[in-house]
Amino acid sequence: MSVETASLRHAPLQAPAQAGLMTTLLKWVVALAIGLGVLWVVFSIYAAGQPIWALGVLALFGLGFYVYLSTANHAYRYLYPGVAAMLVFVAFPLFYTASIGFTNYSSAHLLSEQRARAYLLDQSWPVESTVMDMTVHAQGNAVRLLLRARTSEQLFATPILAQEATGVVALEPAPALDTLGAPLEMRQVIQKRDQLMRLQLKQADGVILSYAGLREFAVVNPLWKAGPDGALVSAETGTRYLPNRQTGFFESDTGERLSPGFTVGVGLDNYARMINDPDFRGPFLSIFVWTVAFSALTVAFTVAVGLPLAVLLNWEALRFRTVYRTLVFLPYAVPAFISILVFKGLFNQNFGEINTILHSLFGVRPAWFADPMLAKIMILIVNTWLGYPYIMILCSGLMKAIPSDLYEASALAGAGPLTNFFKITAPLIIKPLTPLLITVFAFNFNNFVVIALLTDGRPDFLNTKVPAGQTDILVSYTYRLAFQDTGQNFGLAAAVSTVIFFMIALMSIANLRLAKVNAQTK
Repeated sequence: MSVETASLRHAPLQAPAQAGLMTTLLKWVVALAIGLGVLWVVFSIYAAGQPIWALGVLALFGLGFYVYLSTANHAYRYLYPGVAAMLVFVAFPLFYTASIGFTNYSSAHLLSEQRARAYLLDQSWPVESTVMDMTVHAQGNAVRLLLRARTSEQLFATPILAQEATGVVALEPAPALDTLGAPLEMRQVIQKRDQLMRLQLKQADGVILSYAGLREFAVVNPLWKAGPDGALVSAETGTRYLPNRQTGFFESDTGERLSPGFTVGVGLDNYARMINDPDFRGPFLSIFVWTVAFSALTVAFTVAVGLPLAVLLNWEALRFRTVYRTLVFLPYAVPAFISILVFKGLFNQNFGEINTILHSLFGVRPAWFADPMLAKIMILIVNTWLGYPYIMILCSGLMKAIPSDLYEASALAGAGPLTNFFKITAPLIIKPLTPLLITVFAFNFNNFVVIALLTDGRPDFLNTKVPAGQTDILVSYTYRLAFQDTGQNFGLAAAVSTVIFFMIALMSIANLRLAKVNAQTK
């Protein structure tokens, strides 16, 4: 056998081996590149002062590398994306929200103690007698600063400064003004703000002037000094402010507080406030009762409208059933926010069509948005309109599963439509419909859109410490706590959100158990 023949026989074996080697090499190169990117992200998070989150990201990606690079975990490669997504998009927001509920995190307590201290120590005030007005003049590709003393009208200038010039620069007598060039416009000065802030101008007597505004340089003194015991001392009055880790503020002996405050743990205070604070408990309990009533009545009214319509539209002798079914389905096809805004106009007290009709018939113009009871009735009417098509579709589908023999036997026995409904239709669809109704209840428990667009929670409760609306449900009330009326009290809003989560979780457990019971009884 010749050498050429042997090489031809081994060529097909060498090609796959080389391809496999290239694939393996490419896999490790990609893994190395991704790994370096992950390490950079982890280091950035750690450098930002978040070591716990950096460790979490490292663990998540490290587990991913182990799953996809190990040869013994093929099955987990299909599970890992779902588990990782659940951790990132479900578990993490839940844990983070619950953790905020144990703090005083709000618009007045956004920073950590270290960052609040650094922010206050960075505050300064210019000495008024040393303020000089400043203009920036172009000198080719460079610039030159001209300063005018307010007290003596003396002019000083800097040497020609390169674009990146920083540090201490000695002032000199100003040259002839016609040699300075045109002063830069404000927008051009703003573009050079970072460079100006890094400049320090030294006068002939050794006094250092620092940046004090877009048009000013002056002697700048720190507003606060750090004490050896962690206190902040006022440079002007000498008053000491110690960190109070219960209130989250730097406070003086007289109780005066510095802003901004800092975030501290408050334990169960936010949860206790829901029960113990009468100014908060009253509106909260009223909103909770209304939330439950709103969800339950919505389910009841949508069933009361949707179920009879489903029965009627399943009547085979009814002419134009398809047309009727299309018409009653339209509220579900139109985007909810459009329907809500249309109803908001219809219920307008002065110009709405509903009040126009009521005034022409009965001489009344109900204040739908000002009266709490009428506002709640209006919300239920609108939400019933939006929800009944869904119930109608569910009931229509469930009725298709009822054997027609039952209705035929009922007809032979001389039973009428009402007997068929109460003896056959309702009993046979109520069990499979119950878990779905619990789902509808849970959805309306968090139905933020209809409240926000229709009434925005108004009218408000009077004489309350925390602003709250009489048509607010828990989720819209939480939104107001977090982002609107009360100084963005994120900690309290997070505590309320956690309570809502556990309520919805209990409803979900009940739903699962009902579904299990229904499955066992079939």
